[in-house]
Amino acid sequence: MTNGGTGHDPGHGGFDRERWREERVRWREERVRWRDRDGPRHARGPATAALGFAGCLVLGFILLIATLATFATWIAAAFLGVLAPAATPSAVTAVAVIVVVVVAILAGVRVFGTAVRPLTEIARATERLADGEPGVRVRPRGPRPVRGLATSFNTMAERLDRSRDDRRAMLADVTHELRTPITVVQGGLEAMLDGVHPYDEDHVAPLLAETVVMGRLLDDLRTLSLADAGALTLHREPADLPAIAREVVSAQGAIAAAKHVALTVAGDGRLVTDVDPVRVREIIANLVANALRHTPSGGSVEVDVRAAEGEALIAVRDTGEGIPAADLERVFDRYQRHADTGGSGLGLAIVRDLTEAHGGTVTAQSDGVAGRGATFRVRLPMRDQV
Repeated sequence: MTNGGTGHDPGHGGFDRERWREERVRWREERVRWRDRDGPRHARGPATAALGFAGCLVLGFILLIATLATFATWIAAAFLGVLAPAATPSAVTAVAVIVVVVVAILAGVRVFGTAVRPLTEIARATERLADGEPGVRVRPRGPRPVRGLATSFNTMAERLDRSRDDRRAMLADVTHELRTPITVVQGGLEAMLDGVHPYDEDHVAPLLAETVVMGRLLDDLRTLSLADAGALTLHREPADLPAIAREVVSAQGAIAAAKHVALTVAGDGRLVTDVDPVRVREIIANLVANALRHTPSGGSVEVDVRAAEGEALIAVRDTGEGIPAADLERVFDRYQRHADTGGSGLGLAIVRDLTEAHGGTVTAQSDGVAGRGATFRVRLPMRDQV
């Protein structure tokens, strides 16, 4: 009885459909690999597109000039008798060709200038930006790739200006934060050396506390510098995240009690994962300190640690003043702080960098209404213990 299938037996010299499909898939993969050898197509930005457009434009202009030169040579050779008499063009043909050549030249120059002038403007703006001139911007015009390049340039210039302003603010803030403890330490030591204050614990302890403030600020700056340099290393080990949260709450309990703020821990009783316990403690401590700083007397701060959707979720909620909607996007930027709340403005930036170093994410949520406060959520991937 004959098989009713449509396939052919490859052993008898027929067509092997399955093998053909496998070969087709393999060649498609090879084609994609060769096409993306110099980088994925989506990674080519406006600068690459603009350069490609400019290259095509220059090539087209060269071809146009070559074509016009060929026409001009042909006409000149025809009138000089170099060509055969039958090839000599009529006066009408010659005039038409000359008009076409002139129009083509004018159109080519206009099109070429439309693309070159914006590129020249961007090049000059780049030189001004390299010289440190602030507020350098260009007007997006010309073909679409050139407009995209101009838009990218303006975005880069805006970020550089913002970075410059942040750096100036950093120098002012760090100077202010260091000046106060240094002044206190210097004044206290001079008073003891002059005999105004005795060498006792009551007068030495405040000076030691001020040195702790300076040390903490320098540690924050060092952490941010390591994160910028990509040299922030993690020493992972199995750690109980709720236990770390309880340690932080216990350490900052005195501060919360002095402000009459209820500081509590909720969530899972035990959640062990592979993290850097020192860095995670720093993450929670910065979030709690930020919450206490913005929560008035009679409010509450809750640290919730639990497993959620295969991740470790650390949420810090407060009933403070909240975060305005305009500030939510930049709440994790460095040196973002209110002048009347103190702090160096580095704590939340450190939270973001340490969280990302663990492969996690951090978000802030607030409706900006006083009394409802804000909620910061840190999500860390659950890792196998090593």
